[in-house]
Amino acid sequence: MTSIDVIPANPRRKPLHPDISEDMIDRLVKAFYAKVRAHDRLGPIFDTVIGDKWEEHLPKMNDFWSSVTRMTGRYKGKPMVKHLKLKQVQPEDFDIWLQLFRETADELLPPDIAPIFISRSERIAESLKLGMFFAPVEKPK
Repeated sequence: MTSIDVIPANPRRKPLHPDISEDMIDRLVKAFYAKVRAHDRLGPIFDTVIGDKWEEHLPKMNDFWSSVTRMTGRYKGKPMVKHLKLKQVQPEDFDIWLQLFRETADELLPPDIAPIFISRSERIAESLKLGMFFAPVEKPK
């Protein structure tokens, strides 16, 4: 067992599917972000924010998806805080992001696992979109 194959600290938190592996996550993350980087709209946004630091970003995304699907708890970041700083992102960019993610998951993952990743990505995107663009208005007292 490597340090990447960490068993969750809480035994009640089990992976969403027993066959989800770190290698599977790594392949998905690399292929997905290759598509994002090549996309006419998303590529320049990511390039502005990440620039030449993809070697740092991709392992963080692996940690994120490992935490989300395998319940490893490796990701310690604050995605909402990071995304709130992205002023060039528009709500419709999440639709593009999701389309590329769905496409990549369907291409690379087994048919019983792809929907798990897609469902989680949809919930994550919706949460980020709501937090970034549709913050509740404070009610007058």
